[in-house]
Amino acid sequence: MSDLHWKTAVTEVKPNSISVRGYPVDELMGKITFSQAIYLVLKGEMPSVEVGKLIDAIFVSSVDHGASPPSVLTARTVMSTGAELNSAVAAGVLAISKYHGGAIEEGMKLFLEIARRMDEKGLDEENASQEVLLEMKERKQRASGFGHRLHTQDPRTVKLFNFAEELGLAGKHIRIALAVEKTLAKQMGRPLPINVDGAIAAVLCDLDIPPAIGNAFFIIARVPGLVAHVHEEKSRMKTMRKIHPQDYEYDGPKKRKV
Repeated sequence: MSDLHWKTAVTEVKPNSISVRGYPVDELMGKITFSQAIYLVLKGEMPSVEVGKLIDAIFVSSVDHGASPPSVLTARTVMSTGAELNSAVAAGVLAISKYHGGAIEEGMKLFLEIARRMDEKGLDEENASQEVLLEMKERKQRASGFGHRLHTQDPRTVKLFNFAEELGLAGKHIRIALAVEKTLAKQMGRPLPINVDGAIAAVLCDLDIPPAIGNAFFIIARVPGLVAHVHEEKSRMKTMRKIHPQDYEYDGPKKRKV
């Protein structure tokens, strides 16, 4: 064994055999959903059907949010130069960071810290939230996952929390997120609703997903939307155009029933 020898616990590939976390891929095909496969490769264990459904809902919630987010504008701009699809999509992914799509990890850290205070001091969700948020206010830190430039009540948050409840997967971190929302409204004198990033953060905490990979769920969800936008840019728009971030209109199908 050389000094360069290293190990991986993710996937084993041998002639005519591919296993992910110990499960043969060909046996998984047709038996589990893509969301279950994502959970498996990230967490190392097979999730329940219910967990797979909840992760499905997370991905659907963030598949796209219009043409104005920085990631979409970036991807479209790169595609307008004549770049390849993979380069344009990659550019869009690289535009996802702290202030755009990157709030999930920070939101998870906030909820986990509040949960730690609850266990450590015997506090309820509201008192622990007040304590942590006051400390953040003194440090001039904002709570990630709250507030939205467009939505006064993010419909995706309501659906995600209700769905987690229906599946029996809603836990203390969702309760903490709701307590933080209530506390922030008192501190600021105005509502600051939980946005979809905050909702996803709470759900992922309840699913015991580590914060370090929290933002990956937004990235994975958003890639199909980016592909749709760059394909539209290439097939419908002129190359090297000036892309206005707000002066556009939707001309797709009218609202349809699911």
